[in-house]
Amino acid sequence: MKFGRRPAMAELLKPRAAVERMAPYSPPTGGRAGKLRLDFNENTIGCSPRVIEFLREKLTSDQLSIYPEYVEATRALAHFFQVAPDEFILSNGTDEAIQVLVNTYVDDGDDVLLLKPSYAMYRFYAELAGASVREIEYAPQDLSFPVEEFIAAIRPDTRAILVANPNNPTGTGIDLADVQRILEAAPHAAVLIDEAYFEFSGVTALGCLRRYSNLFISRTFSKVYGMAAMRCGCLFSAAENIRWLHKAQSPYSVNMLAALAARAAVEDREYVASYVSEVLAARAMACEGLRKLGIPFFASRANFVLFRAGDRAIPIRDALRERGVLIRDRSYEIPGCVRVTIGTRAQIERFLEELEKLWTR
Repeated sequence: MKFGRRPAMAELLKPRAAVERMAPYSPPTGGRAGKLRLDFNENTIGCSPRVIEFLREKLTSDQLSIYPEYVEATRALAHFFQVAPDEFILSNGTDEAIQVLVNTYVDDGDDVLLLKPSYAMYRFYAELAGASVREIEYAPQDLSFPVEEFIAAIRPDTRAILVANPNNPTGTGIDLADVQRILEAAPHAAVLIDEAYFEFSGVTALGCLRRYSNLFISRTFSKVYGMAAMRCGCLFSAAENIRWLHKAQSPYSVNMLAALAARAAVEDREYVASYVSEVLAARAMACEGLRKLGIPFFASRANFVLFRAGDRAIPIRDALRERGVLIRDRSYEIPGCVRVTIGTRAQIERFLEELEKLWTR
């Protein structure tokens, strides 16, 4: 048998220009098993036991062979959030909520206004859509929300505004009055208020849903509910907007297990209230511990605290990892800063003990 020369490989396909321009996003999620997870703002003790019990009760091989149905989950969540069933969509985590909103309202070259630093997926999906992204920086001295500067930056052609309240990674937030000012300053823009950490701040715009047709609110089951692996969230807006969002969303993007788990999670209000109370106590403990060590930190409304470790930021992170404690370096966007997720008081006590051994060397 004779073998000829292999044909030359065709020229590789070029992606869209917007994809070429994007910076890749690769969260460091490997090697976390068995360690104290204070790096990704997850619930550090797990979901409500009722969620596991409910899944065991409902899960059958027959159900796994059927495409998911959302009627019962939608009804239960609408009751819990005190909205109509047609005023929200289920989403595959907050990430899909952002993606669907951007896909629905943002076109190539459209103006999108963000804050910096903030959740990376806002810029990710805006850039993927080919939008023109502008960012207003948080006040460097205390990382407070630059309300006046942000509102002044809104233009008549601004198509979307994406805001986390409280913000990640700063932990700072704004009150409802300032959220309303942004909505009123941008009547022609889709304004997303991402409330992933609402339970720890208590500030929500959900009660304004029927007053502002440009308002969109996202919630997640990845944080306080302890279901990050399920990838489940909600995106709320006026019913007219939800109809458009449905058109831009894959019909089965939320799996059946996630929908079942969400139903069970919201029914156990006592579990969530207990966990929030524990985190708030642990957050106060963390701040007091950092204060005693002389480490500057930023006041937080979320389940994490950002602190300044200076040129020791990465060495401290790495040394804590060797001791089985994971925290997140943020010095690539806020020089010298590290973020620690707040778990239970016992977990924060361990974090502070290990940090003190390293800090006072």
